[in-house]
Amino acid sequence: MPPILLAHPLAQDALSVLRDAATPREAFRAALHRIALLLAAKATERLAVAMGPIVTPLEGIDAPRIADPLPCLVPVLRAGLGLLDGFQTLLPAAPVAHFGAYRDHATLETVEYSFAAPADLAARAAIVLDPMLATGNTASAACARLKANGVRTISVACVLAAPEGLARLAAAHRDVAVITVAVDRGLDARGYIRPGLGDAGDRLFGTS
Repeated sequence: MPPILLAHPLAQDALSVLRDAATPREAFRAALHRIALLLAAKATERLAVAMGPIVTPLEGIDAPRIADPLPCLVPVLRAGLGLLDGFQTLLPAAPVAHFGAYRDHATLETVEYSFAAPADLAARAAIVLDPMLATGNTASAACARLKANGVRTISVACVLAAPEGLARLAAAHRDVAVITVAVDRGLDARGYIRPGLGDAGDRLFGTS
């Protein structure tokens, strides 16, 4: 399915801050948090609600609440942690699973090293969090791991996507929705998105 684009002006502005090579780490983190809030709102706009009684200061009414079970948030370690706080701000009670993987720089293939999830994962939808959908290999591996654990409804929330990554994910998981702020031109020989914003994890955590 085609990606769902987050065209909100605030998201576009924050993306420009992320793209700027001169943006310091603290400003990079703040801009990523702002985008995460907007991505969270977009990714959850179709959550089911259930009516239930509450009492206002004036009278009792039936009011909507987000229906259980809440989706599970699945940050891809490590860069996905940069989106987690924003999602948890809007979904503070949502459980979190961690998918640990890294990209082999020689083959560009994904190597999984860790997966930890709540016991009731199969009863929930899942939202994979990863700032960059580049080759699509890591997102595909995360979706495969979730499906192997019984998850039936999965979406991927990212800041940037490359056409190659979208095609790879669609080929492997045509039922997975992608929510992104922008789709860039493509990948270079190292598998980096161009024009992109560099390595999100390195810029977020000050590593190289």
